[in-house]
Amino acid sequence: MSDDDLSKRKVLAIVTNYGVVQDELLVPLEHLRGWGAEVDVAATSTEEVRTLVSDKAPGKTIRPELALADVDPSAYDLLLVPGGTLNADALRGQDSATGIVRSFASSGRPVAAICHGPWALVEADVVAGKKLTSYSSLKTDIRNAGGEWTDEPVVTDDAQGWTLITSRNPGDLQPFLREVDSALAVTTQ
Repeated sequence: MSDDDLSKRKVLAIVTNYGVVQDELLVPLEHLRGWGAEVDVAATSTEEVRTLVSDKAPGKTIRPELALADVDPSAYDLLLVPGGTLNADALRGQDSATGIVRSFASSGRPVAAICHGPWALVEADVVAGKKLTSYSSLKTDIRNAGGEWTDEPVVTDDAQGWTLITSRNPGDLQPFLREVDSALAVTTQ
């Protein structure tokens, strides 16, 4: 595989069917697919996913490839956890979603979470000893779960044998995607 060919890489994005921030899902999907990666979206059900713009205005809809309950986490190289307050709050209540997060962390594969996405990581009990960022309202939850919260555009932490990439909001997508590319061994020229 050349440095700019992701055709052998598989990425999994996990969401609920309503409330994911449009750009936090669609921009990474388009970016990674543009590099040639296979990206599957898994949602609570296989019904359409309704995105939101700024957590309130209706955004685009997409059809997920599979349901969370049908995911085989071992088939993927990286996990993407987009935010959106409604999406992230509901996602952290899904046992299948937190199980997927635990599977990636315990097997040493990278996880990339943005905005409110780290709520699923808190619920999966995988942030202890990790440095990360998020939407600022999650900092107490992250600290209470044993993580070190910081206010930076992107944070990559390789502690405990797995890579965690986090960002604060859609305004941080460019540095976030640069770190995702790095985790997948892509050079952007």
